[in-house]
Amino acid sequence: MRLQELLFAATLAPAALVLADVKFTSPAAGANVAPGSIAVAWEDSGDSPSIDDLSSYTLQLMVGGNSDDDSMPVISIGDAQGDFSTGSKVTGTVPVTQAGSVKNGYFLKIISTAKEGGTVINYSKRFSLTGMTGTTPQKYVTAAAAVSGTDGPETVNQVANNAQANPAAGGAGAVAAAGAYTVPYGLQSGLTKYAPMQVVPPTKITLQSFKPLYPTSKYSVATTWVPKPTILTTLTESQTFSVSSIENTAAAQSQPTGDMAKFLARWKD
Repeated sequence: MRLQELLFAATLAPAALVLADVKFTSPAAGANVAPGSIAVAWEDSGDSPSIDDLSSYTLQLMVGGNSDDDSMPVISIGDAQGDFSTGSKVTGTVPVTQAGSVKNGYFLKIISTAKEGGTVINYSKRFSLTGMTGTTPQKYVTAAAAVSGTDGPETVNQVANNAQANPAAGGAGAVAAAGAYTVPYGLQSGLTKYAPMQVVPPTKITLQSFKPLYPTSKYSVATTWVPKPTILTTLTESQTFSVSSIENTAAAQSQPTGDMAKFLARWKD
């Protein structure tokens, strides 16, 4: 191998260190899982950052395609905020009425918070939930069917969320990777945080009941003086909603005449 090739290979090595850290081992790819109790297990993938460098996580069962736009969370698995120090297995419950049976339409999404700051999102292989009696919106059923094989979405690594990427700290400017805005705000750490797109109000209210879009943030009540905040920047996802306006070409209505004109004239200042 020539020197130029060795140097080129060396430049690629650091990028390989920021791949997945959590590798799911259960459920297996293409498995048929009965609803009710679901057992989830994972291991260290061997890539950096290791599981030892992670602190807390949230775990969700997802259904649909391999992008944020065509997949949706079905239910959270385990505690609202898990801790890697308690082990690499967790058991949750999936009610049979929660969604429909979609062949290889389900996968797991784990959002991990790194001790050094930042988050990383890992996904499991796809599997089936058999015997489900609920309904999955057709959009997500179609998206799941369009996926070839059992691979889930690509890893989203935001562990390198530090001052080097923060314009307030003199860096080159923070750039959010795909999916960064979907990480619950309370689970993010580091100097830059990411907020989801502002929700556009509907034209009319149709819901009879509602639930929060995002889980509540974990917090501790301060009993002593706390240090200054370390978050320098919050980036909000760009709004894709747009409106357009046109000129009203209708002629203006004429002023009242007759008795109505006399009546209105009485109230002039």
